[in-house]
Order: sequence, then structure tokens, then C-alpha cells
Amino acid sequence: MYHHNSLDKLKLGEKTDYAQQYDRTLLQAVPRSLNRDSLGITQQQPFCFGADVWTAYEVSWLNQNGVPQVAIAEAEIDFRSENLIESKSFKLYLNSFNQTQFINFEQVKRTIERDLVNCAKGDVKVRLNSLDFYEDQPIAKLKGKLIDQQDILIHDYQFNPRVLEDCTTETYTEEYLVSHLLKSNCLITNQPDWGSLQIHYIGKQIDHEKLLRYLISFRQHNEFHEQCVERIFCDLMKFAQPEKLSVYARYTRRGGLDINPFRSNFETLPTNLRLARQ
Repeated sequence: MYHHNSLDKLKLGEKTDYAQQYDRTLLQAVPRSLNRDSLGITQQQPFCFGADVWTAYEVSWLNQNGVPQVAIAEAEIDFRSENLIESKSFKLYLNSFNQTQFINFEQVKRTIERDLVNCAKGDVKVRLNSLDFYEDQPIAKLKGKLIDQQDILIHDYQFNPRVLEDCTTETYTEEYLVSHLLKSNCLITNQPDWGSLQIHYIGKQIDHEKLLRYLISFRQHNEFHEQCVERIFCDLMKFAQPEKLSVYARYTRRGGLDINPFRSNFETLPTNLRLARQ
């Protein structure tokens, strides 16, 4: 596991107190270069569309009469931002709203958006929705062929991108492939991160068995969600060399937050949704 000085300042893994009043300084940034340097994509990324899409289910504050208000926030942090947002700091930051009075939804939304922009140092879009906005929202399903039910033996769970060598056939195709077996570990705490993955590509057909073995090899790998998705994108571009590629992961929530990174070299961000495990 690599280490970087920027990780030393993070509250992740430490015992922390919860702020009683709004505190924007609780947000902590992690430089995207931390992972992109090792991938060789700091100066120029192989994807041209993407964002880290957060859903925050535990947003609450007080109105001007002191009555608690609740909402669900959705935040899109552009992949070109200098930093990603560390998840525990985001949780602590949102909890600092709990005993703070705000005029209305719009003021809360503008405050979150402004603070995320300052922390990420890039473009951020925030939506703050009342609960009734989600009442008719169905449990969604990722489009594509599920590759998880293959009859294969796995003995090694160490990360290994080399399993993608010679992973394509001569057949030219467009496919959506889905796996619910993506599991990695937090870079700092080693806590498990569970996710579902969708890969959309156009190019030589990718061997489904090799792809599944590759995804399972993340099982003991330590990286943040955003970093895993960018690594998957880069490895597929290296070994499969598709003409077009999108990688989309939807992770289960922790601390009232789910993180859903999307990276693509040809299509724009999909509509935010909610899977069965979310």
C-alpha cells in the first residue's frame, strides 16, 4: 500500500468528536495526483467525461424557528478537480449542519456547493431534494450482461492486472457488462468497500472470464473508490484497447453516504439512481 504525506492529516480511522455547529473546515481533500501519478495520467487523463457522484442521506439542519429539517443531497464532483473529497470528513461536515439554522433549502444547497468547490478545487454541482422527491423512485438495475455466474475456480485474491493479458478476441462488438462482485478496502482503515460495476465498451470483445478474475482480484486491494474506478479504466484501455469505454461503479453507503464514480471517453454522466444494495 502506498503512502503520501497528504494522508497523514486525514481524520479517517481516528476517533473524532462531532461538531455542534456548521464548520466548513471539517472537509478534507485528497489530491487526485496521489493515484494518478502511479497510473501516469496526472497531466492528461484517458477519459474526458466523468464525476464522483455522491448521495448523502443524512442531511439535516434547523429552520429559522428551530425546527429540524431533513433532505437528501446529491453532489457531482468533476473528475478534473484537483482533489477528491475524503468520505469521513464529508460525513463530519454534513453533521455539523444538524444544530445550525438556515433560512431555506436553497441556502443549505448553496453552502454545500460552495464548500465542496473550495475543497475539491474544481466544478461541483449539488442538488438538495426533499424526501417526497424519491417516493416514486424505483430500485434501479444496471444495464448489461451479468458476468458473475461463471463456473470458475479462484485461489488467489491479490490484485493482478496481468490476468487481462490477451483478453480480447477478433470479434468487434459493443457490450454492457455488469458485476456485483467488486470489493476493495479503504486505503486508510482497511474497511471493506462493496460495489457494483458497469462497463460499456465498443471494440474487440473482452473475455468475460478474464474480466471477472480481474475484478475479483480487487478483493484485498486498498484504494479509495474513485481510484479503483480510474485504475480499472486504465487497465482496460491498456490490455483490451477498446475504441470507446465507460466505467461506472456504484458503492454501498457508509456513514449515510454512497460514492458512485463514473469515467468515460465518449459518453456523459448517467442519471443518478439507486441499486438494491443502496
